[in-house]
Amino acid sequence: MADYQGFLKHTSRELPVRRPVPLRLLDWKEVYKPFERQTLQKQASRCMDCGIPFCHNGCPLGNLIPEWNDLVYKDRWRDGIERLHATNNFPEFTGRLCPAPCESSCVLGINQDPVTIKQVEVELIDRAFDEGWVSPQHPTTLTGKKVAVVGSGPAGLAAAQQLTRGGHTVTVYERADRIGGLLRYGIPEFKMEKRHIDRRLAQMNAEGTVFKAGVNVGVDVTASELRSDFDAIVLANGSTTGRDLPIPGRELDGIHQAMEYLPWANRVQHGDDVVDEDGLPPIHAKGKKVIIIGGGDTGADCLGTALRQDAESVHQFEIMPMPPRSRAESTPWPLYPLMYRVSSAHEEGGERVYSVNTEAFAGEDGHVTGLRAHEVEMKSGKFEKVEGSDFELEADLVLLAMGFTGPERGDLLDELGVEYTDRGNVKRDEDFQTTVPGVFVAGDAGRGQSLIVWAIAEGRSAAAAVDQFLMGSTALPAPIEPTTAPQR
Repeated sequence: MADYQGFLKHTSRELPVRRPVPLRLLDWKEVYKPFERQTLQKQASRCMDCGIPFCHNGCPLGNLIPEWNDLVYKDRWRDGIERLHATNNFPEFTGRLCPAPCESSCVLGINQDPVTIKQVEVELIDRAFDEGWVSPQHPTTLTGKKVAVVGSGPAGLAAAQQLTRGGHTVTVYERADRIGGLLRYGIPEFKMEKRHIDRRLAQMNAEGTVFKAGVNVGVDVTASELRSDFDAIVLANGSTTGRDLPIPGRELDGIHQAMEYLPWANRVQHGDDVVDEDGLPPIHAKGKKVIIIGGGDTGADCLGTALRQDAESVHQFEIMPMPPRSRAESTPWPLYPLMYRVSSAHEEGGERVYSVNTEAFAGEDGHVTGLRAHEVEMKSGKFEKVEGSDFELEADLVLLAMGFTGPERGDLLDELGVEYTDRGNVKRDEDFQTTVPGVFVAGDAGRGQSLIVWAIAEGRSAAAAVDQFLMGSTALPAPIEPTTAPQR
């Protein structure tokens, strides 16, 4: 390392300042202020010359973190982005959306605050785009092989870019009207402005990847047509079946899955004609008492969205107990820590309620008006009701953000004839191939609901497997082996 004493000179971890809450609630722009380049370089210098960089193991992509930290510190930014792009197709996505398991396993994090790896990553790619260093990478030769990628989230885009650069002719199908999957319509604008997707898609389009939005594979194009037109298929259709809450009153209007709610706000930001005469989308929180059931990232996305839509009140329920303020003993270093976190959305308002279970929804004239719930405590691995803790809470809008149970089964998967795991995901072998020869699966559809960094890693690995299948050998990197276990 250029400054082997950097972590001793700069002991404090510094991150960009979030814009004032009253100000950022007035718009949908990203919440952080610009970060001074010199401050970032000081933070990069905190990266230690540790004998074993555990951050490599913490990152599913195997990012060369100490190398590009050192290059940023030395002001060699262009070299830095080359090292970053060597393992990560889309650092502008992971730098904004990944919970950074690399930082949790940073050696410095044993007894100090860890290196600001994620911030160095996002500043590095943003400068690379600003300077014009991100250019199309064309294959030297074409193989004549055609590959269809179904789904345009991070796994599908990573697989498509790798296969295109490997010389194959790749077509990406997306049933939504725009490319991007959950990056486009599931992630709120205040977490990632969609211009970051668009500029990357422009690069991929220039490289030769063909995008077809508004095409529901299995309906508009049959699975048999896909198999006859392409030499291989990559399923990257995600885990989009939301976990439901089948309790009394579930049929009432005003109760929605999170992914029925979130896309409308993004469509408004895109300028789509989806608002009524009052300027409101079909599902909105303006003036409503909102309850979000689910305490994870998707629930926080719903919270920030509801606050920007001027909800009257927002409560976020979580059945698990409140995590400890510091790393739990059950998740020691270098594991990803169980601990209490405050996202930008939580900082903006609402009330977080832990250890609560919803019993039933109440309604009037077919619309939800509230719910009945009670507190719970964990005993012998099971949730048990705390007697005398029953309460009722008014609600005009209830959002279910309890995760996802697997890929949607239907025309595409049924016609292909793929098999499933006991967890409901698409079954695959060690080469990411499903039980149907020539059909591969990457990302949440095969892995189960997981992180964006895992999706990109799986897309890259599946691309290498497809290249091997088509050509008999491959030079494409494969950072991981497949697993059906969801990772956090």
